[in-house]
Amino acid sequence: MTSLAHRVILAGGWQRRLMALASGAVGALAMAPVDFFPAMLVPMTMAVWLLDGSAGRGRFASLRSAAAVGWWWGFGYFVAGLWWLGSAFLIEPGGYEWALPLGVVALPAVLALFPAAGFALARLLWSPGSGRILALTAALGLTEWLRGWMFTGFPWNSFGMALGGNLVLGQLASIVGLYGLTLIAIAIAAAPATFADGKRLPRPVCVAALALAAIAAFGFWRLATGEPGTVAGVKLRIMQPNLVEDAQFRSDNREAILSGYLALSDRAKSPTQSGLANITHLIWPETALPTLLARDPESLAHIATALPPQVTLITGAFRVGEPQPGDRSARYYNSIQVIADGGQVIDSYDKVHLVPFGEYLPLGWIFDRLGLSAFVRIPGHFEAGTLRKALNIPGLPPAWPLICYEAIFPDSAMSPIDPSIPRPGLLLNVSNDSWFGLTAGPYQHLAQARLRSIEQGLPLVRAATTGLSAVIDPYGRVIAALPLGVRDVVDSPLPRSIAVTFFALHGLTVAFGAWLLTLLGAILLRLPSSA
Repeated sequence: MTSLAHRVILAGGWQRRLMALASGAVGALAMAPVDFFPAMLVPMTMAVWLLDGSAGRGRFASLRSAAAVGWWWGFGYFVAGLWWLGSAFLIEPGGYEWALPLGVVALPAVLALFPAAGFALARLLWSPGSGRILALTAALGLTEWLRGWMFTGFPWNSFGMALGGNLVLGQLASIVGLYGLTLIAIAIAAAPATFADGKRLPRPVCVAALALAAIAAFGFWRLATGEPGTVAGVKLRIMQPNLVEDAQFRSDNREAILSGYLALSDRAKSPTQSGLANITHLIWPETALPTLLARDPESLAHIATALPPQVTLITGAFRVGEPQPGDRSARYYNSIQVIADGGQVIDSYDKVHLVPFGEYLPLGWIFDRLGLSAFVRIPGHFEAGTLRKALNIPGLPPAWPLICYEAIFPDSAMSPIDPSIPRPGLLLNVSNDSWFGLTAGPYQHLAQARLRSIEQGLPLVRAATTGLSAVIDPYGRVIAALPLGVRDVVDSPLPRSIAVTFFALHGLTVAFGAWLLTLLGAILLRLPSSA
């Protein structure tokens, strides 16, 4: 390993860039659907050696070298992990094929600026021996948090998902959350780099092995002792239509689409299960119908006629708001609506965290002049909702809604800690991943949504247009699911919530405290030397 480390440290030019690119790409194997945590050892170990080789004649030269190699490292990671975004540009022939490079290359190129900044910061904190593991952890931990927050945030495939994607190891998220897992994953995966320092069993490796064993033991214990049970009297059915929002998803086809949904929703699953007669709640995915459902009395009447009196429908829907003074056009929202009482919309939630370029265009006036629109084609663009709130659904505990993209943000799933507001009893995630086809994207989306269950101690009910639809208990165990690309329904009881988790109570406090200690350790270990 010492010989390999020296080759990496001494490499220059295109060889150095290629090493960074390839090692970053290997890290994507630690994400869903592969979920092979040891793959993260490669990029993190290589990151240490690449930073060892970034020493220059002056401080600026070192920082510039570190940032450059960090960009190539990040670019490899994001291209390998997010290549499936290109599928969204191919849904409609003659539509957005020209923009395919923007999803496959341009977005990873922008995201790679975060690890580039992380490498530069790590180089500032660099010191020989164990200190450089802490320096890398503190620096990349900070830039990963910034990636999840700046410019509305995009924490997709955060390094912590290398642990969070594993059911056993991911149980620690109930205490430290995604960003705490990120710090731990970086430190553990980078520790093997110290084997090249000449010691037979370096201290960072021993600490990392013990930490990983402790995390696994905690996970096994938590899963073995956790049996939440189910909510009495609740029988859920999730409808997965496997319908792509292409040129056929039009308002003039709404009657045929709705009839197909209702027929599928009433599918008998066994000789004793006769469809809608045996359930209490029916869940449809995001933007299920090409119509403004609340203003479509014909569709509401059709739904009311088809659903038995005891069945409540929860569905994704387009919603138009009441015009405000000064509005030049209607305000459209991506919503979840609850339909009961003979086809009445009794509650609604508007998506707060919209997808840039998918649901709205940043600096939209520029794109309007160029004749470009967001992927979801409505007049204008979606407006963001202004209030996070639980949905009140007859027969269910308060449901905390997460529409599609919102499920990847830890803070989106955090309900207010207010004794006067009842704690939600479940997370409700409706999504439309049809844009990404039969690729890794929907698997990664489900893995991140599942981590919200573990963080909050709440069950997750997820309806996705093409999959993966699932019911997940508050420990992250999949109770019922439908495969990707299948047109079907799945029935399940609703798991009970468990006691509020440490993370749900304290949020980012633990992760921030751990980051401060890591940063302090890196600084203290650097003081005696000048790297």
